[in-house]
Amino acid sequence: MAKTPVIAIVDDDEGVRASLASLVRSLGYEAHAYESGVAFLREPAGEDPACMIADVQMPVITGDELQARLVASGRHFPIIFMTAFPSEPVRQRVMAAGAHCYLGKPSSGDEIIRRLEEALAGHAPQ
Repeated sequence: MAKTPVIAIVDDDEGVRASLASLVRSLGYEAHAYESGVAFLREPAGEDPACMIADVQMPVITGDELQARLVASGRHFPIIFMTAFPSEPVRQRVMAAGAHCYLGKPSSGDEIIRRLEEALAGHAPQ
């Protein structure tokens, strides 16, 4: 029996975390929500998520700093970045470091689903 993919959701906004977790679960995936990059990094070492949906603007560790720490430690999995404050330099940096995509907030549920399905299938964003 195939293991249900785990999607990590990292966002400091509780409402966003809850709505993304609900969306992810409605697709049949397991959602693990974290209030910060620090909370995600504190998790005991184990199996990485199949994909991460992360906010860019978070206190202590920004989404792009979280990505840099993950990459530096050899952890590679698709990351879907979302931000209410899009910045071309940040977009270029996270995409160059291997992000799956960089979305503005708010994004439609359909867009998030499409990007998540692409990431899980190993397809490059269109």
